[in-house]
Amino acid sequence: MSEIIAFRPPLPQTDTLWAVIARQGRRTRIADVHATQDAARADLAWRMQQVVAYARFLIGEAQPLPAYTIRKIARAELPRSWRPLPALGLLRGRVSE
Repeated sequence: MSEIIAFRPPLPQTDTLWAVIARQGRRTRIADVHATQDAARADLAWRMQQVVAYARFLIGEAQPLPAYTIRKIARAELPRSWRPLPALGLLRGRVSE
């Protein structure tokens, strides 16, 4: 029997979420959302660690380094087709989607 396994649990049914916001140059996108501020801070730390690890590559490619912040958002602010962004997903030019 086949079974579908969710890789990410669904978000709680709350109107307010904590978002990790990604900025690279003039482009801004919601990178990920979390139910708690602590989870958002942990995600932010992981993303910043990835930027530090790949900083030389980004600078060598003449790419501005992505900056991440946390802010509270309403669930209604998420676009219908929104998906989490990989830590360096801004490199693929998907910010404007």
